[in-house]
Amino acid sequence: SEQAMETFLRLIASEPDIAKVPVMVDSSKWTVLETGLKNLQGKGIVNSISMKEGEDEFIRQAKIIKNYGAAVIVMAFDKKGQADTYDRKVEICTRAYHILTKKVGFLPEDIIFDPNIFAVATGIEEHNEYGKAFIDAARTIKETLPGVHISGGVSNLSFSFRGNNGVREAMHSAFLYHAIQAGMDMGIVNAGQLTIYDEIAPELKERVEDVIFNRRNDATERLVEIAEGFRGVKKTQEKDLTWRQNAVEERLSHALVKGITDFVIEDTEEARKQYSRPIEVIEGPLMDGMNVVGDLFGTGKMFLPQVVKSARVMKKAVAHLIPFIDKEKDELGLTDKSNGKIVMATVKGDVHDIGKNIVGVVLGCNGYDVIDLGVMVPSEKILSTAQDIGADIIGLSGLITPSLDEMVHVASEMERLKFDIPLLIGGATTSRKHTAVKIEENYTGPTVHVIDASRAVGVVSKLFNEDEKADFVDGIRKDFEQIRVTRAQKTATKTLSLDDARKRKFVVDWDSSQTLKPKLQGIKVFEDYLLDELVDYIDWSPFFHAWELKGVYPKILSNKKYGEEAQKLIDDGQGLLQRIVGEKLLTAKAVIGIYPAHAENETVFSEGVEFNFSRQQVDKGRNQPNYSLADFIAPKDDFLGMFAVTTGHGLEAIVKEFEDQNDDYNAIMAKVLADRLVEALAERMHERVRKEFWGYASDEQMSNEELIREKYKGIRPAPGYPSCPSHKEKDKIWSLLEVAKNTGIT
Repeated sequence: SEQAMETFLRLIASEPDIAKVPVMVDSSKWTVLETGLKNLQGKGIVNSISMKEGEDEFIRQAKIIKNYGAAVIVMAFDKKGQADTYDRKVEICTRAYHILTKKVGFLPEDIIFDPNIFAVATGIEEHNEYGKAFIDAARTIKETLPGVHISGGVSNLSFSFRGNNGVREAMHSAFLYHAIQAGMDMGIVNAGQLTIYDEIAPELKERVEDVIFNRRNDATERLVEIAEGFRGVKKTQEKDLTWRQNAVEERLSHALVKGITDFVIEDTEEARKQYSRPIEVIEGPLMDGMNVVGDLFGTGKMFLPQVVKSARVMKKAVAHLIPFIDKEKDELGLTDKSNGKIVMATVKGDVHDIGKNIVGVVLGCNGYDVIDLGVMVPSEKILSTAQDIGADIIGLSGLITPSLDEMVHVASEMERLKFDIPLLIGGATTSRKHTAVKIEENYTGPTVHVIDASRAVGVVSKLFNEDEKADFVDGIRKDFEQIRVTRAQKTATKTLSLDDARKRKFVVDWDSSQTLKPKLQGIKVFEDYLLDELVDYIDWSPFFHAWELKGVYPKILSNKKYGEEAQKLIDDGQGLLQRIVGEKLLTAKAVIGIYPAHAENETVFSEGVEFNFSRQQVDKGRNQPNYSLADFIAPKDDFLGMFAVTTGHGLEAIVKEFEDQNDDYNAIMAKVLADRLVEALAERMHERVRKEFWGYASDEQMSNEELIREKYKGIRPAPGYPSCPSHKEKDKIWSLLEVAKNTGIT
């Protein structure tokens, strides 16, 4: 924050030994950098500016830096994004150089270019040239832009080998050796973990440099082959491998419970050779192991992240066996042996699928044939698919409030089309009460609310068990009937007419209120928002909720029941987040719009569009207002802001990468992190609106905890939630902001 920067710089300025050392101020927030400049003694360095928001803003910031007499780090970044190729690095740095020297008046020696060092050896072909591109660009920049300096974040290069310090140190030393020869002047790296270039083992040096310079198509694979030999630390699994001495069935069970994939293929193959048919390995030791997992999960001795890791082991084992099963043409393997067919979908209007995916994984690994139709699925597709394949159960998922109405619609359609198969209802917004009152009333077939993934297998197994099904369904129906009776007794709530509700509207004295004119009017687009700027805005509590670990971060880490698992989970999550941010695997986009507006009753008029905000009509008493969002907009000369954000670009590729490896744990983890990042982007956009683009709270200083608790001035309601229940308003926002065009959100 600005306050922290000012306090720190003034404190160190009082220490003679520190005061004489040049200081680099580093922040992703321009206001913090400017505060740093105001408090620096002597010549400092600003890290950093770029042309990501256009040349005009770049020039404005550069002039301020020059006026304070500081040097500047310039990132190779413009409106198209970070420069990742040789051509883009040279082009952006050359353009920035001419702007700084000719339009701003910077001395070349006060310019430090950072042409971006990205991770190599990621397994993605496009990344193979990143090391060579930086070194070649550094050489050209030094030759064509005399006087400038070159810097870079060296540690980024080796992100793919996190945890293997031996390989990382060799990569950094070899890279620096060649980059310095090409003209690199400075770098960000742990100097205490650099090895001497000539002392790098010859084989390791050769393979590291093959990767850095992309000299072979198999460079990454060859470095990975020898990487473990240079790790420099013992693998924790080597501490106790006594379980490897047990019978193969016990080894498979141990691997499933512990989520260990290291030996699953060889153990599965050993079991296949011992059993007469490959399907028996699945029906025997693998299912036995998953049953242990299910029992532990059901009794609270295992937690959801561990179960998903177990499922990853199971899927790898099954994937190994499927080719052998397919050869048994007379018995058809898994398909004929399925415990039943279950069609699952997130209903129309809802894009959330994390919970559904987890349930699908757990059910799939318990022998059920799960047909997952994805998200935003209309009722017609759900029901036609169920009819075409002869589904035994339909499962519906939803996270947002309008999904409840869509579930009611699907249930009604099932009744109209004379379905009689069980209907499962799940998702964060669902409840036993809503299922009883709204959904079951519209469908005469069995309707079951599934609280979470831990209950799914038990519910489904009862519905497929002819001895248990009737009593199970009858018990649910009696429970739902009692819920309806109780609700009817409690909900004799008095409602007001719209006219009476208007008489109790929230009243603002607009005559004595002054409306602050926004600094920004119209649209502002962010085509590639920096992911690392969003990390500090993440609310981690919902991260754990997505994995069905209830609690508030960071207190959840000390929870007696599952604090240890929560710590493992966030370590895994932050590890993948570091890769996502470091390698820019996701792209964040946003569009903000602020427009003139005025209100009349429940309608807000803006740019020729009418926004309709329902008024509360419950009789809350004469002294309690009946709100509409329109009450917060003045009858004339006011403004309305809106934005749309996404961090989903690139997510499909990440998920596919993990799913192709049968790694559902990390596939789900990627989705959870993308969800957290998009919420962080919304938080950051709202903050910038308050402080910069509208500017009504320009002096706001809040911690992330205060932001999460919404201590700021202003609100950001969203269509589909109680204060703005109609999704029709979303279409109007979509049109005004040109969301699809400006962000790629569909």
